[in-house]
Amino acid sequence: IGQWDKVNAFVIKTSGGNVERMSQYSMITDPMTSCGCFECIAAVLPSTGGIMIVNREFPEMTPCGMKFSTLAGTVGGGQQTPGFIGHSKHYINSRKFIAAEGGIKRIVWMPTMLKEEIKDAIAERVKEIGLTPEEFLAKIADETSAATEEEVLEFITKNEHPVTTLEPMF
Repeated sequence: IGQWDKVNAFVIKTSGGNVERMSQYSMITDPMTSCGCFECIAAVLPSTGGIMIVNREFPEMTPCGMKFSTLAGTVGGGQQTPGFIGHSKHYINSRKFIAAEGGIKRIVWMPTMLKEEIKDAIAERVKEIGLTPEEFLAKIADETSAATEEEVLEFITKNEHPVTTLEPMF
């Protein structure tokens, strides 16, 4: 999950004891903290077994029932919020991105604009794990195909998203 004793000691010291442990690769167990300067927020959609990612530029409601601005208030400010992390667009394509929970295969929803912006990087990453880029991208719901968590679940089930074969996140 990406925890180290010396890093955790530093986290305790610099957070004034407010945060005792931090995982670099998990959004469930002791997730990393954010100040609020992130480009994206990932949030668990419990019924789907996956996550949604919303970028700062997307002004609409997301399937978790919150807009980016509301999510930012929940995730930012240096607090740990299990099931949510603030991150960069680039981090989505990292091999370490929520690796403890299964990584990029967990993405079930993101806005069209974000999917389009990072599709080449996602394509490279999913090839590494044996998925067909075009098929995987088509199985990620967006605001045109799903507005609620229930609609995301219907979409990923109908399209046989790889998340449906993974173990539950919690």
